Amino acid sequence: MPKIVIDIETVGENFDSMDEITKEALTRWIKREAVDEGDYKVALEDLKNSMGFSPLTGQICAIGVLDCEQNKGVVCFQAPGEKMEEFEEGDFKFKPMSEKEMLQNFWDGARSYDTFITFNGRGFDIPFIVARSAVHEIRISRDLMSNRYLGSQRGVAHIDLFDQLTFYGSIRRKGSLHLWCRAMGIESPKQDGIDGDDVARLFEEKKFVDIAKYNTRDLVATKKLYEKWRDYMVY
Repeated sequence: MPKIVIDIETVGENFDSMDEITKEALTRWIKREAVDEGDYKVALEDLKNSMGFSPLTGQICAIGVLDCEQNKGVVCFQAPGEKMEEFEEGDFKFKPMSEKEMLQNFWDGARSYDTFITFNGRGFDIPFIVARSAVHEIRISRDLMSNRYLGSQRGVAHIDLFDQLTFYGSIRRKGSLHLWCRAMGIESPKQDGIDGDDVARLFEEKKFVDIAKYNTRDLVATKKLYEKWRDYMVY
């Protein structure tokens, strides 16, 4: 079965530029739960830094895919305001485009695969992709959210390694992608000093290619982790 690894990078809106109604909707719970002004300021700063975690206040700045059989990948990424051509490096092609274009490109390509591999894709990547696709009025071509349990899946399969490695949450300390890679002897995508928390800063600094290349490290690590799970943890 053709298998593909998926990973996205996201960036949030500027909270201070939002309208007052939206600000009130986002901060209502902070005002209710903060014990004092200092507590409120800390919670507000956390909120501002987490705008990219929701498709309601963020957007996708990179979508990467890696074909498991061919070991070839593509990263589509935003580079607003820059005149940039697509290029190749190693096993990856890099294609600058808008969020709408990358989502259309993703769903067009998804028709060629029947197995999709993610790490926490059910909890983040796929719902984000689906919601942002609706924002741009792009219809999905694969159902990647139904039937969480692999034994119940029909048609296409979505192997979320976060579910599989923790036996659907049975393990108390579930672990991040970095921790699972470290334990399995796989080079962590964080070892070059960049992680997901840096994406917003890099985007603001217009280091769009750095974000795209970081995405490839997530893809490669997820593929190697999948192979460990497939070869040694599945009966």
